[in-house]
Amino acid sequence: MSERPRLTVLSGPSGVGKSTVVAHMRKEHPEVWLSVSATTRRPRPGEKHGVHYFFVTDEEMDKLIANGELLEWAEFAGNRYGTPRAAVLERLEAGEPVLLEIDLQGARQVRESMADAQLVFLAPPSWEELVRRLTGRGTEAPEVIERRLDAAKVELAAEPEFDLTLVNTSVEDVARELLALVDVV
Repeated sequence: MSERPRLTVLSGPSGVGKSTVVAHMRKEHPEVWLSVSATTRRPRPGEKHGVHYFFVTDEEMDKLIANGELLEWAEFAGNRYGTPRAAVLERLEAGEPVLLEIDLQGARQVRESMADAQLVFLAPPSWEELVRRLTGRGTEAPEVIERRLDAAKVELAAEPEFDLTLVNTSVEDVARELLALVDVV
């Protein structure tokens, strides 16, 4: 019997497939608890409060940050996102595996506040593949794509800060490896 499960943090560059891997893993293993983030952005069609996000006002977000109620938070595209601390700690204390899928900035904040967290970096099979994924949608302006590629270079350079790296060659394989790391298998 191992001690309480560690918090597992999945991060990596934009476009690498973090959400796809997590969705695949949770379809097979719904017992893995994925933290629900608080956000100041408006709900998109079909998104439910408390399921996809906790939708909060700017004032509510200010309070959460000021009171230290977020494990990590970041601003992205004019909106703020953060991980409520209490829910994560409750699950860990109850012996449940907890997974956070967050950006690099958030992963660094978690490392600061929870040194025993396991940080997993999801890497693309190659730079070319990441470029293909980031440009493949064909919906963004060239300057937006350029910004994303610049950000991806910075994010890829952070890989050594993580405890281990999984290469996203196959969603099924990576989901299985992540599951083993989260300690459910």
